[in-house]
Amino acid sequence: MSRPPTPVPVADDPLARERSHLAGSRAALRAMREDAESLDIKDVTANWVNAEVLARQIGERIKSLADLSDTPLFFGRLDYLHSPGADRAEGAEGERFYIGRRHVHDHDGDPMVIDWRAPVSQPFYRASKKDPMDIGLRRRFGYTRGEITAYEDEHLSDPAEAAATSKLLQQEIERPRVGPMRDIVATIQPEQDEIVRSGLGGTVCVQGGPGTGKTAVGLHRVAYLLYAHRERLARTGTLVIGPNRSFLHYIEQVLPALGELSVKQATVDDLVAGGLEVRGTDDAAAAVLKGDARMAEVLKRAVYSHVTMPAEPVMVVRGSRRWRVPAYEIEEIVRELLDRGIRYGAAREALPQRIAHAVLVQMERSGEAPDDRVQDAVARNAAVKAAVKAIWPAVDPAKLVLRLLTDAGFLAVHAEGILDEDEQKTILWGKPVRSVKSAKWSAADAVLIDEATDIVERTHSLGHVVLDEAQDLSPMQYRAVGRRCSTGSATVLGDLAQGTTPWATRSWDEALAHLGKSDGVIEELTAGFRVPTDVITYASRLLPHIAPGLTPVASVRENPGFFDVRPAEATDQVVSACEELLRNEGSTGLIAADARVPELAEALTAAGIGYLAPGEETTAETRLTLVPASLAKGLEYDYVVLDEPQAVVDGEPDERTGLRRLYVALTRAVSGLIVTHAAPLPAALAG
Repeated sequence: MSRPPTPVPVADDPLARERSHLAGSRAALRAMREDAESLDIKDVTANWVNAEVLARQIGERIKSLADLSDTPLFFGRLDYLHSPGADRAEGAEGERFYIGRRHVHDHDGDPMVIDWRAPVSQPFYRASKKDPMDIGLRRRFGYTRGEITAYEDEHLSDPAEAAATSKLLQQEIERPRVGPMRDIVATIQPEQDEIVRSGLGGTVCVQGGPGTGKTAVGLHRVAYLLYAHRERLARTGTLVIGPNRSFLHYIEQVLPALGELSVKQATVDDLVAGGLEVRGTDDAAAAVLKGDARMAEVLKRAVYSHVTMPAEPVMVVRGSRRWRVPAYEIEEIVRELLDRGIRYGAAREALPQRIAHAVLVQMERSGEAPDDRVQDAVARNAAVKAAVKAIWPAVDPAKLVLRLLTDAGFLAVHAEGILDEDEQKTILWGKPVRSVKSAKWSAADAVLIDEATDIVERTHSLGHVVLDEAQDLSPMQYRAVGRRCSTGSATVLGDLAQGTTPWATRSWDEALAHLGKSDGVIEELTAGFRVPTDVITYASRLLPHIAPGLTPVASVRENPGFFDVRPAEATDQVVSACEELLRNEGSTGLIAADARVPELAEALTAAGIGYLAPGEETTAETRLTLVPASLAKGLEYDYVVLDEPQAVVDGEPDERTGLRRLYVALTRAVSGLIVTHAAPLPAALAG
């Protein structure tokens, strides 16, 4: 009869010790959550408003302390040779830290897990054999369904140990993608970490090709800034701007997984809508012109054209006395307000006070002693109000833009020397419109209204804004985003090779200038962690045609990936390719020209294959997403079938934009790509 194996004591089993620490950390996190849930605020709030605010803050704290079963509580360990900040005397004792997504402490307040954003965690990402940063050992953990199953050590300060690529790190990078985008705190690379930890005061622009992690870097920078400057950003606010709702849905779980619940998300269209219903569309030429930065000057001229110099004096009657402010003196006030360059609305509010002040000066000269209450009363005098209405009337931004787009004479006056006659005709509407509500506004029109609104009244600025897929914005859209961070900073993310709008960004210096952040620092990420070598090499054939001079992405993945180009004369062959890829673990995307989607949807349904729309979360039962090429940007799938590359190119207004759209579609795959085609491949790709 065989005996069971003698259990190995925990003290002698490193993996058992780590599992024990994980169990203890989870118990400590539960205790922290229970402490938050048990807080009684009845006797600590002065009124119901304070009680509501405090209750909301506690609720957010409770949510942030959730222990997600499928998310490792810590993913690494650092053994310092000396305690951080202590004197590094010979024989000084080091210290050990477990690095995770959030801070966890025991009942005595001692840390069991250190937040990845803390300064003491930085060597986990940046330490190397060349610069160990006082780290004796860096340990990475491998997990299966939330439990530690492996670990890997690097003795960074040991000269006898050679530098080696981390297998666990590589496995984590190449792990199949199912569901929404996840955080990358366990795999942040040194060049990424430098961007993530850059300060709040400066704007950073990240140029990164497909799979370089620029979106993840931007989101993790927000999380880091909220950690390092929480009080300031709690007052001023943060915002993530994405290209469309599908993209925002795809990334929306990253920050909550890091314990950050207060960051809002929006598209540029959301920002500028302001209750306006967008029902119209522009042709490419009109959209390009409306997005041109020159339109800002046209709008400014149009707004300030409403100011007229006074022709009559203002007579203010108070009691038995009459006070006369001559027209020339009012004109001096008006010109001074214009020269100051303040907002139209702010100047309009200041004008009655300036006229009232002129009256008070006369009162004082006559021996009276008026105070501020008298000045306010004079400013509200009917004669003063009538003069202000005539000199500096109120301007409705939407009505102003409507007049510019429908009144050729009005546009000609204010676009003189800025837009030529042909350009003016391009943006003019063909039919008259009766009112703002009946107008069929386009997305570009909404941006013009937003600009006009800012000329009248300053837009509220946030503390920090992340702008993703920025290469597709027009200059006027950049200005709209810049207004939202005029007193704050920004993280701009994009890839010039993936610009797929007729007005796509030509250079990041130009984009930063339109954003109002000319002093922003431009960083470039060229190491590809997502797209396999064979796939990115194939897609990079397009770079000389779409972004000459841009550095191609170099894949660092050990797995070259599955790649095939095959003829497909009928849709059932495309469906067969999907079925082939669905036999693998992970998600599959079928990307096609927008016009081809209905036919492919019908073929999938006929074959009994369920599919999702972009942004919808994959499940174990449904792992295929049917993606119009116009919505593919920013998304990723383990495997991709790309249908008819030439149709993707032909779906755009010009070849360069079409090839850029194709570049985007080709680079959505994480593990494998099948390109199917009946028509010949685009010449740029075939070559």
